[in-house]
Amino acid sequence: MAKAMSGQKPVTPSPDGLAASVKAAQKQGLPPVHLWNPPFCGDLDIRIAKDGTWSYLGSPINRFELVRLFSSILKKEDGKYYLVTPVEKVGITVEDAPFIATDFEKNGEGEAQRLTFTTQVGDTAVAGPEHPIRIVLDTETDEPSPYVLVRANLEARIDRKSFYRLVEIGSHHDNWFGVWSDGQFFPLIASQALEG
Repeated sequence: MAKAMSGQKPVTPSPDGLAASVKAAQKQGLPPVHLWNPPFCGDLDIRIAKDGTWSYLGSPINRFELVRLFSSILKKEDGKYYLVTPVEKVGITVEDAPFIATDFEKNGEGEAQRLTFTTQVGDTAVAGPEHPIRIVLDTETDEPSPYVLVRANLEARIDRKSFYRLVEIGSHHDNWFGVWSDGQFFPLIASQALEG
């Protein structure tokens, strides 16, 4: 995306220009977005819906490769979400969490078990001290919304089927019902609430 010259109207960022910049900067693995602090170039009408669908100008982005590419340069700063490259930063809208944890794999048993979550864009994270699970209760319905930290300030909402599977393998510890992963216990609900 080109920056406006002095006296000219700013150029609106485009997904294609951003994708080209990312491909030019990207090497193996995830780009080091935490090291990039480019100037803010404006907002781009990209939205990540609560169900994890990415859209541009109201239309879904159906190319998985493009969504995966954009997800690799996602950054959260001061509660706002941006797509960043070494030379530009654009704001986007995220309705809930930027990722959906669509599945998890369980290895081991009890306190020694490890839960590895996979997101809709192919990221993986082992729940534990660096990737905690947290629960947010809806203030109106008391329905739990579970999340797992995937990478630097970016969470995945754990989908319903995966949450039910977590409940199936849960256990009680210190008056809480929850799950163990990577040596850490993550409370899901108070034991007393389950008994009631």
